Amino acid sequence: MPKVKTNRVKIPEGWELIEPILSELQATMREAENDPHDGKRKCEALWPIFKIAHQKSRYIFDLYHRRKEISKELYEFCLDQGYADRNLIAKWKKPGYERLCCLRCMQPRDHNFQTTCVCRVPKHLREEKVIECVHCGCNGCASGD
Repeated sequence: MPKVKTNRVKIPEGWELIEPILSELQATMREAENDPHDGKRKCEALWPIFKIAHQKSRYIFDLYHRRKEISKELYEFCLDQGYADRNLIAKWKKPGYERLCCLRCMQPRDHNFQTTCVCRVPKHLREEKVIECVHCGCNGCASGD
């Protein structure tokens, strides 16, 4: 007879420390998803969602890699449960991508002339000083800024 699978996930120790902030960010995400986007461009309606997803991932990344306040088990639990973006965090660990806003900004297939997004260009090399990324609304995420 096959094993009966249950949906019970064991919550690691330390979850009560980060749970209030993650639930607050989740509530903000729900508000951003339900927010009417009348008068906005199609891409502008998604910008708040990208920013909140970035905030959640950055929060968990900083707690584990920078401040070392959470355990590896709790970190893996957050990644497995979808509280943070595993691929974005993997890019943050690489040199030159420490401030990357989203994964779409570095994908050449999503941009004109098969290059990266304009927000990845350092500020001192830009012709226009004030820019906004079309994909996520970022003002600049190059490492040299």
